[in-house]
Amino acid sequence: MPDFSLPTVLITGATSGFGLATARKFADNGYPLILTGRRVERLTALADELAQLTPVFTYQLDVRDAEQLLRFMDAIPDEFKRIEVLVNNAGLALGASPADEADLNDWHTMIDTNVTGLVNVTHTLLPVLKAQPKASIINLASIASNWSYPGAHVYGASKAFVQQFSRNLRSDFAGTGVRVTSLEPGLSESEFSLVRFNGDQDKYNAIYEDSNPLQPEDIADIIFWIAEQPSHININSLEVMPTSQAWDNFKVVKG
Repeated sequence: MPDFSLPTVLITGATSGFGLATARKFADNGYPLILTGRRVERLTALADELAQLTPVFTYQLDVRDAEQLLRFMDAIPDEFKRIEVLVNNAGLALGASPADEADLNDWHTMIDTNVTGLVNVTHTLLPVLKAQPKASIINLASIASNWSYPGAHVYGASKAFVQQFSRNLRSDFAGTGVRVTSLEPGLSESEFSLVRFNGDQDKYNAIYEDSNPLQPEDIADIIFWIAEQPSHININSLEVMPTSQAWDNFKVVKG
């Protein structure tokens, strides 16, 4: 018999990077999982892998589509509906060139995914989360929420939205069982960066060479730790960098 003694964890963007590692972390600890993503083949493979450990429900979902989210909620089996943890992981960065060289379509895609998508998912899940005695919303922001750097333009701005949205949600739900965290990773090695560089493996390799970056499993461990905190504790925000990285971009351009 499937074990539903623990509440359900819902992870968006679960087919790669932080989302994939987080799904595996919670599965290893027996939490039922709802996993969403746009790549159905990867979702199917992940469900097959993790079903050996815990109940898993997958759904092909584009978080930008609010109507699709409503269909998704209707499709969730009853036994999975005790959702206590929402990990808003779906997001992306596109391009690292200066703003005047950026593709406007890339800007729109980042806003639609990182901002609109996160808002869509959160708004849809709030009634379910509020019904639980203890719930966690863990939003994946970035050090780009706090620090500007060349080429971050819309990506950094979208993650600053995630951070401030998290704070405002936290204010709305103070004194309730709903906890909200903005998690802000620094240099992390994952498919995320390959997407940003449009599949350019050489650029990807140059970023991570000899840098000992964070790994998706590191972030998954942190997400699990946040969710496992006692109900009277809220981790408001958490900025995490590899030891090889610091605030070293405040350079004066002379000329």
